[in-house]
Amino acid sequence: MSFRLDQGGRLIDRNAPLGFTFDTEPMQGLSGDTLASALLANGQTLVNRSYKYHRPRGIVASGAEEPNALVGLGQGARFEPDQRATTTELFNGLTAMSQNAWPSLGFDMLAVNQWVSSMMPAGFYYKTFIWPRPFWKRVYEPLIREAAASGLPPKEPDADTYEHFYAHVDVLVVGGGIAGLQAALTAGRSGARVLLIEQTPHWGGRAPVDGVEIGGQPADAWIAASLSELRGMDNVTLRARCMGAGVYDHGFALGYERVSDHTPGDGRPRHRLWKIRAGHIVTATGAIERPLSFAGNDVPGVMLASAVRDYVVNYDVAPGRRTVVVTNNDDAYRTALALIDAGLEVPLVVDPRERNDGPLARECARRGVQVETGAAVMKVKGRQRVEGVMLCRANGTGGAGALLDCDCVAMSGGWSPVVHLWSHCGGKLQWSEENAHFYPDASRAPTGADGEPFVSTAGAASGFLRSGDVLTDAASKGAAAAGAEAGEDPPAATDLEEVPMQPVWVMPAQALPELQSKMFLDFQNDVKVSDVRLAAQEGYESVELAKRYTTLGMANDQGKLSNINGLAILAKTRNESIPQVGTTTFRPPYQPISFGSIAGEARGETFQPLRRTPMYDWHEEQGAYMEPVGQWRRPYCYPKQGESHADAVSREVMATRGSVGLLDASTLGKIVVKGPDAGRFLDMLYTNKMSSLKPGRCRYGLMCNENGFLMDDGVVARLDEDTFLCHTTSGGADHVHGWMEDWLQCEWWDWKVYTANLTEQYGQIAVVGPNARAVLEKLGGLDVSKEALPFMGWVEGELAGFPVRVYRISFSGELSFEIAVPAGQARALWDKVLEAGREVGITPYGTEALHVMRAEKGFIMIGDETDGTVIPQDLGLDWAISKKKDDYLGKRAQERSHMSRPDRWKLVGIETLDGSVLPDGAYAVGEGVNANGQRVTVGRVTSTYRSPMLDRGIAMGLVERGSERMGEVLKLATTDGRMIEAKIVEPVFYDPEGEKQDV
Repeated sequence: MSFRLDQGGRLIDRNAPLGFTFDTEPMQGLSGDTLASALLANGQTLVNRSYKYHRPRGIVASGAEEPNALVGLGQGARFEPDQRATTTELFNGLTAMSQNAWPSLGFDMLAVNQWVSSMMPAGFYYKTFIWPRPFWKRVYEPLIREAAASGLPPKEPDADTYEHFYAHVDVLVVGGGIAGLQAALTAGRSGARVLLIEQTPHWGGRAPVDGVEIGGQPADAWIAASLSELRGMDNVTLRARCMGAGVYDHGFALGYERVSDHTPGDGRPRHRLWKIRAGHIVTATGAIERPLSFAGNDVPGVMLASAVRDYVVNYDVAPGRRTVVVTNNDDAYRTALALIDAGLEVPLVVDPRERNDGPLARECARRGVQVETGAAVMKVKGRQRVEGVMLCRANGTGGAGALLDCDCVAMSGGWSPVVHLWSHCGGKLQWSEENAHFYPDASRAPTGADGEPFVSTAGAASGFLRSGDVLTDAASKGAAAAGAEAGEDPPAATDLEEVPMQPVWVMPAQALPELQSKMFLDFQNDVKVSDVRLAAQEGYESVELAKRYTTLGMANDQGKLSNINGLAILAKTRNESIPQVGTTTFRPPYQPISFGSIAGEARGETFQPLRRTPMYDWHEEQGAYMEPVGQWRRPYCYPKQGESHADAVSREVMATRGSVGLLDASTLGKIVVKGPDAGRFLDMLYTNKMSSLKPGRCRYGLMCNENGFLMDDGVVARLDEDTFLCHTTSGGADHVHGWMEDWLQCEWWDWKVYTANLTEQYGQIAVVGPNARAVLEKLGGLDVSKEALPFMGWVEGELAGFPVRVYRISFSGELSFEIAVPAGQARALWDKVLEAGREVGITPYGTEALHVMRAEKGFIMIGDETDGTVIPQDLGLDWAISKKKDDYLGKRAQERSHMSRPDRWKLVGIETLDGSVLPDGAYAVGEGVNANGQRVTVGRVTSTYRSPMLDRGIAMGLVERGSERMGEVLKLATTDGRMIEAKIVEPVFYDPEGEKQDV
């Protein structure tokens, strides 16, 4: 049976039919339909089952607030669970499946839970599933997973693409109703850069559905004229299908654009995540109608009055042929009139207010609709569809009346402003006794670093529910957001006089517990009035505790329909007012967004950006064997024809130490730290003192986390009085930069320091070995003599005609120059260095030769000698810890007793007695066993290599009391059960006096 009406429908095209399926059943809709309107048009009232009791669930709302109509959408690589039918645009070939039902939606075996609901009240899982303990793994958890599965996970890789987009505007307006349009018009006319986003495909919000007139013309005409003007402004951008997902500090907001959900496979990205920086944000997000709490208010066919009106006016769909309207406010009378206009039957409007002689009620009566004041719905009859309602007096006296046949109930409990975005960034709320809702407290708006508010609300989101007030407020907020004068007044909007609403939290007011246990607040999670009262009685009186104990507001809709009603029930149980109870915390996103949009392009090969140095192509041309280092690819070695990797590494080491080697060191982190407080800041980040460093000089530094453990190291160069350049490990640049910003933004926000990660702005070339200076002198342009450029110094100038900064630092123990050059010129300079060094046999070397040479010198490597439990003192780096400053990050942690105990593992060198190479990570075994019966370990190998210079294996390791045990022989276990004997020695194996690096 079709529930599509014969004429009307603002948003549909009757000449464009679309085929789709629901639970494999072929159905037909029209272009412009949502999946929800198309299902209703086909008479599909039952769409889902509830989470706990598996009760039948139907469509309740028409927008993002819908709690029930969640479906599995698509097939194969385009399948996605938990998609909201009310916001899903219909397209030809759409495939949808119901969820949370087995074996079928109409006959769900787990619906038996309804009949044992008295055994499953609020919090029953906390009491039931803790005993007997062995039952959890084998019985309870499998049952819960089976019963509570909301949707099936996708099984194939996502076929769609996603992207991120960045926008910087003066004013961001969220919401494309008449408030958002008016705010954008006012701001746009001032010349401000404006971005207006609207989550639906359509502009104007509820005004056209509600019959609003603006400036003496229908709302649709004013909306069209406003859109035309906005589209004609070069400084204004409009985006439909783009939801305001979240608002954060400093004017940052997220927009979630559904680009091609309605046209799958057309080659466009499916979703686009907007990252927006705005000078001011105006949230014109409207208001949401609340349901009423009466027994059976969850039966399919019970809907919000505004949603019934939407389906009739926008889609020409009848949610029912005979509808009873139950409301505590005048707005729902508009639904009764819309149904009458569509030729549908409205036998009764049930109004708990004792008197209603307003114009809307009078018009309903004039049209033959019976208006019953002082009345209430006692219960709804029906299981999988509304069959009728039983009425009673609103105060609960007089007993139940006769059963009134109907197939739809349109309910309205008042309207709540959508304050979520306002609250995301700290905006506070106040309570309106007149309208029984929370609305933004403009005197406690979120403020930026300058102390000025950066978010405001407009229209219904501010608590204004009459169209004229909405437009006036929006014009004012748009002008203020743009920093402009208010300008001309907005056009007048017609508003019929309305009788004040009457808060009704339970219907009837004196409902017995039997009825309260059938009054649902959170439809998806099956939270009832009786559950909230039970939670309070059991001591969970805090709004946050009651939420978690009952799961109220924790479903997919995040309490958009249930929160206020739940708060009211909790307040009444506590004998307090609703403001005293308070609200739960609103967190982004406003409604769920896809994981794909969060990841953007980061998937497959682009999951992480693959970073390549300016010399990467040259490395590949030379046949380099590449290895991952963080997000970089670096040459491990350069094997020649027929040469093993081990032989290549030995050749590279010998050539470098014997003459000159060339290393691509571009991956080293390079972070500039600048400002009057830069030295003070670095003194806190590094264990040694950086503020005393002179311009033109470098200093090695260690960086620890709050727990005192070593997290990074590198050379810091002072460029001028206010500027330092901090080198980090290759994989640590992003982490260290984030670490710096974390402390600056969260703790030392008033320090005058600026940081920037310049790692990819520069190439860095290390020229290393006894002939390194000769090669640079041949290039010409800089005096690199020992006197002009001493060890741990730097100079700036030109080398071979390229602008460079040259550092005299060494990670190999050899004479070494590291040359920083703009990345775009790095390859050209690399080629020049190769040419200049050809006659002395210059040899490129890779990361493994670098590691061998640094181990020969006893230099540590972050990630090898450190594992998150090592402090600088363990590595013999006490000399790098300043005694001239009071504090640094990690200092107090390092003063704890267990950090200074004498039996900590200390860094030593390890030599096998037979000269062999130790296995990496091998443990040194002591005498006896521990409490678990395992062999006692007294140390481990952290780095191990064959040294071509010494022609034997060398290793570094951490050994218990290692520095006190020089010469002692250890036994190290291998994975094949053998024991290798090795002697503890000093960790510096080559050139212990350091003569070769300072020549």
